[in-house]
Amino acid sequence: MIRINLLGVAKTKGKRGSPTAVSAPMGDGGSILVKALAAMIVIAIVNGGYWFVLDKQKRDIATQMAVAERKNRELSDVKARYMERQREAENYKRRVDVIDQLRADQAGPVNLMNTVGDTVNKTEAVWLNTMKDQGAAIDIEGYALSSDAVATLIANLQKTGFFKNVEIKETAQDSSIKEMQAFLFTLTCEKGPAPSTASANDKSNGKAKS
Repeated sequence: MIRINLLGVAKTKGKRGSPTAVSAPMGDGGSILVKALAAMIVIAIVNGGYWFVLDKQKRDIATQMAVAERKNRELSDVKARYMERQREAENYKRRVDVIDQLRADQAGPVNLMNTVGDTVNKTEAVWLNTMKDQGAAIDIEGYALSSDAVATLIANLQKTGFFKNVEIKETAQDSSIKEMQAFLFTLTCEKGPAPSTASANDKSNGKAKS
């Protein structure tokens, strides 16, 4: 009897003589596997490139931070040195001011006494007998040939700028001097703020010009 295989699959006999079917090649399945593998490779490459870019940015940021920190330390050192120099300059200025003030305090009474003595000596018909510093005021005792000479002395003392007010404390005729008429006077000179060196020089220059 003749058998016809309508499915087109050849049958072969196995060891026991049973027919074995032969499978046709699977072209579509192999193509999908290749595409999936290619896609995975592409994704891996893209991820690797992105990771490389991120890693490079990380290294750049770390480098920039290191440079910024170094500059910050340098600026901090410069600022610290500047502040130290500033403190030294302020301390030096304070010491100079203290020395100048001490010199002014020492020179003030000397200048005042010298000014009073020069003023009395430059006033005609007036002689200085004693001068006492009472703290807030100075008492001047001397002789004058007339009351006009005493008035001139008062005006000259006020022009010095050292005194706020100059008044006659007492005056009397000295009977011990027989050859001429003489007045024994006492002036009270109330101290004021000491004039500056510049104004004192201006006054002395004005006197010299006149």
